Amino acid sequence: MIKVKVSLRPIVSRVNLPTVLKTTILPGDSIERLFIATQVGEIFYIGNSSLRTFLDIRPRIIKLGVSGGGYDFGGGYDERGLLGLAFHPEFYYNGLFYLHFSMAGTQGPGALSEPFMPNPCDPRTLNLKWINRETQYDHIDTVEEWILQSNGQPQKRRTLLNLRRPFLNHNGVNSLNFSPETGRLVLTTGDGGSGYDPFNLSQDIMEIAGKIIEIDVVKNTFINNPPVVTRFNELPVPIQETLTVIAKGVRNMPGISFQRFYNQYIKYVGNVGQDLVESIYSFFHYKSIPVTQLIQASLMKSEEEGFINFGWRGWEGAFPTSFIRGCSENPALNEKTIAYYDEALKTSVRRLQPLTSYFHNDQRPDKFGGTALTGVQPYMGNGIPDLTGSVVFTDFARVEESQSPVRGVLAYSRVRTDGKLNDFSVIETDYNFGPQSAYYVSLGTNLDQTRLYLGVYGSMKVTDFNQGTVFEIVP
Repeated sequence: MIKVKVSLRPIVSRVNLPTVLKTTILPGDSIERLFIATQVGEIFYIGNSSLRTFLDIRPRIIKLGVSGGGYDFGGGYDERGLLGLAFHPEFYYNGLFYLHFSMAGTQGPGALSEPFMPNPCDPRTLNLKWINRETQYDHIDTVEEWILQSNGQPQKRRTLLNLRRPFLNHNGVNSLNFSPETGRLVLTTGDGGSGYDPFNLSQDIMEIAGKIIEIDVVKNTFINNPPVVTRFNELPVPIQETLTVIAKGVRNMPGISFQRFYNQYIKYVGNVGQDLVESIYSFFHYKSIPVTQLIQASLMKSEEEGFINFGWRGWEGAFPTSFIRGCSENPALNEKTIAYYDEALKTSVRRLQPLTSYFHNDQRPDKFGGTALTGVQPYMGNGIPDLTGSVVFTDFARVEESQSPVRGVLAYSRVRTDGKLNDFSVIETDYNFGPQSAYYVSLGTNLDQTRLYLGVYGSMKVTDFNQGTVFEIVP
C-alpha cells in the first residue's frame, strides 16, 4: 500500500478527554462548526477561532475514576461518561440533538466481585448468568433527546432509553450517529464490559448489550421517563416499537460511519479486541429486525436470524477467541488457548468477516502492535489524494517496548470489491509531541467527510484534566 504522510494542525488544546468530534451548522448560522464532546460532560464548538461552550452536563455525569468493583483498571481510567453526541439531520431547522451518557448517582457494586477469566475445563465459567440485575450492576447509561431553543439555550426534551450496565467498561464511544439511509438514530453499545463477555450478552438476542440498534426518533412514545432495563422485552411496548436491531456480536465499538458509494452507503464499524486483534468491518446490505418481532420469535423459542453477527464472544475478528499466557518452557513464546470452542463453532459460518485487522503483537517491519481501536472514518476529500476513498482508523497507543512516551497510531485501509481481508498501512505524522504522552482517543470528520479530526490525550486517565488537543489531519 502507498506510504502516506500527513501533518497534524492543532485546533484547540487543554481540553478534557475528547470522546466525540463532529461538525454541524447551527440554526441561523452559515458555516459548519466543529463540536467537541468531552468524556467529563462538556460540549464545545469552535466559533470564530475561539472555543465556545454549547452545553455543560458535568453535574449529570457519574463520578469518573471510581468503580464499584469487579473490573477496576486502577485509579483514573474509565470508559463511562459522555459517550455519544448526534445532531438530527434536520438540526438546522428543528434544533434536535441526542446524548448518550453514564448518569450521576447510579454507581453500583458491579455484576461480579472479581475479574472474570474463562476456563475451558470449567463449565461454570462458560455458563455464567447475570443475576440480581436490579442490585448487581455498575451504572446506568441513558440516551436523551435535547433541543436547542430559539434563545440559544439547550434543553432536555425526553429520555429515549435507560440502560443498566454490568461493568464500567465497553459502553461504546462516539456511540450515537444518524443513518443517512433510514434517517434513524443508530446506537452502538458494547457487550457490557469486564473481559471475555462473562454472560455472553453480545450473542443473546434479548440483551440490549452488544448490539447495533436503530431508534426511530420521529415516533413519540409519550413515555418521558422509561424504566431502567437490560433486555428488550423489559421495555414498554411503545418504546419497543421504535427500535430495530441490525447487528449482534459486538464487543465494543467506536461508532458507525457511512460512506456514500453511488446511491448506496458502505457502513464501517470497528470491534475492539480482547488480547489478540482489533478489527474493522464494512457492509452494504443488512436486515434490520424490529424488536417486537425479535420478542415474538423469542416467545416462540424460534431463532430470528438474518442480521449481521460480528461473532464475539466466540470470535475475535478472524480468530477464535483465545486467551494468552506465557510458556514456562520458553519465555520468549506464549500459549494461545481457545476460550470458547463451542461458541466459535456455532457462529463460524454466520459471522461477518473483517475488512481488515491489526494485531496487539506484530513483528512485521511496516506494521505496529496496537492496544485498542478508537475511531473509524471514511475520507472522501481530495486534500490528501492518497487517502481519498479509503477508511482511516486510530489506535489508542502503539505497543513498542522501546517507545516512551506513549504514541497513538493513525492508519488506513481500502474496501476490496471481492470482500476479502485487506491489508492496512500506517499513516506517518510529522507532529512533535515532545516528552508528553499522546493517546489517540477519537477520530471525526466534517459532514461531507472531506476533513479529518483527531483527538489526542496526554494521559490514559480521564481524571487527569485538561490534557487534550484536537487536531485537523492535513496534507
